[in-house]
Amino acid sequence: MPHRKTALRLAAPVAVLALALTACKGGDEDSGADAKSPATTEASPSPSEAASGGELATGASATGKVAEDPGEVTYDVVAEKVEVGTEAEAAKAVADAADVKGKVLATAYIKYTHKSGPALTEGSDVHDGATVFADGQRGSVLVGASEDAAGCEDPYDVESWKQGESHVFCETYVIPAGAKSVEAHWSEEDGEPYIWKFPQK
Repeated sequence: MPHRKTALRLAAPVAVLALALTACKGGDEDSGADAKSPATTEASPSPSEAASGGELATGASATGKVAEDPGEVTYDVVAEKVEVGTEAEAAKAVADAADVKGKVLATAYIKYTHKSGPALTEGSDVHDGATVFADGQRGSVLVGASEDAAGCEDPYDVESWKQGESHVFCETYVIPAGAKSVEAHWSEEDGEPYIWKFPQK
């Protein structure tokens, strides 16, 4: 994990836009957990009782397992909010403003609570399952952008995480300006995503 921490820190001064082309144009080609169709989502029991993936009500938590360095950890996960910025803020966050023309930054604040399993001493990988969608399309991840956001913690700086303790990690994605619906997704490895919807005005 130290290697990944170093990579993120090097990217922090100027956030790095990743998956720009594939994320913006590949919505229909995505497969697996992040490509859940609206029809599949609507078929889930109800927003408040998704058993394994599916839409959750605002404030509702999901429970999932993650293979961490010392062993498997069970987490309670809840997307607290998604903050959507302006086009001007997006332009300032990247090296080339042309890469984000007509786009904005969307930062998902996701709270993870260590429910059971070994204590962590060298960071966590729980946030790897988090993504942001806008109007049904996956956004483009902006590496290094979330570390300085107020209320966000760096998962690689967590040196002691015991059962019952919670941390808020954030994921920042580039999405089209004017999106009507923004979603925070989180899934276990190879699992179906849990989805929290945040309608936009």
